Amino acid sequence: MIAGFGLSGSLLPEGAVEAREAPQARIALPELPPEGVRTYQAIRAGGPFQYAKDGSVFGNRERRLPLRSRGFYREYTVPTPGIAHRGARRIVCGGAKPTAPESCYYTADHYTSFRLIVD
Repeated sequence: MIAGFGLSGSLLPEGAVEAREAPQARIALPELPPEGVRTYQAIRAGGPFQYAKDGSVFGNRERRLPLRSRGFYREYTVPTPGIAHRGARRIVCGGAKPTAPESCYYTADHYTSFRLIVD
């Protein structure tokens, strides 16, 4: 068996994949675009949501958020004015209760980067 070293310097067994660290960047709720604030408020209220995919499971396949079991994260669209489709902006929240998430993250670039929402 061949092992390697992870980013933290710890020894990883062969075939293991080290999770990326949680996003360090933060964004205060009032700094979100107005549509983001409304989406965040709708998440806390349990809806209504504009898009059928809102509230669907976010798989975190790229491991840009802390690793959790499947179904922990849900994604919601942040509408972009002037476009007719869902656009790239999303809020992804994690937790057992969708209306009281443990944490929510904002992405303006379709999951390439995330910022932790602090309120």
